[in-house]
Amino acid sequence: MIRVVLPAHLRTLARVDSEVTLEVEGPVTQRSVLDALEARYPMLQGTLRDHVTKKRRPFVRFFACEEDLSHESPDAPLPAAVASGAEPFLVVGAIAGG
Repeated sequence: MIRVVLPAHLRTLARVDSEVTLEVEGPVTQRSVLDALEARYPMLQGTLRDHVTKKRRPFVRFFACEEDLSHESPDAPLPAAVASGAEPFLVVGAIAGG
């Protein structure tokens, strides 16, 4: 069981109050987690990744085990603690400013 923590505005869009849990088939990667998340919550399609290219949106970041995984390959395995459900996969909205 994979735990995913979404930012407040995406929790509202998905109509969930707290973190979500997902079953992921095969290797646990960013791609497989996001595919499972979008399959379960279709209203999130296009909010985290581009509809066509499936690339991460510019102001969305992914974290796990206190590491920024945003620029890692989407097919790289996530840490074992995330795959086991001990630690959550975090989706964070980034802020730009100057």
